[in-house]
Amino acid sequence: MNKEALRDEICRRLRAQLSLQTGAAALARDEAISEESRPENKYDTHSQEAAYLAEGQARLAGEIEADIARCLALRFSPADATGPAAMGALLEVSRGGASTWYFLAPAAGGLEVELDGATILVLTPQSPLGRTLLGRRAADTVALPPRGSGRIVRVL
Repeated sequence: MNKEALRDEICRRLRAQLSLQTGAAALARDEAISEESRPENKYDTHSQEAAYLAEGQARLAGEIEADIARCLALRFSPADATGPAAMGALLEVSRGGASTWYFLAPAAGGLEVELDGATILVLTPQSPLGRTLLGRRAADTVALPPRGSGRIVRVL
């Protein structure tokens, strides 16, 4: 599988999220400063609530921008199927005859990406499963939720 294509698809999805989040932040900001949002009395907090919402959405947009930058900065070393799984590794894990693909990335954890006919789940090192897979090698046994185990078939 082409990890560069996988990274590009993750970045594309993050850019789409950023576009939506930026638009939502702009709408909330406009609501907070509109004439209709001016308080009618000292107990009217509509504009203040809209301002808090706009601030939170702008902060989330900034986090998505940082996630995009981290994904774009991800560099891939030459494939070593016997080496330990590191950031940017693509792992195939087998459990009960079924295989699952995982991609260790610095951001976008939980995102599912279709590539070359396979569904790949993006994991970050902050997630429990991401921590478990980091540093593992092909043929290692790993604990998989819920209360199961699997064997790493390939580390790309």
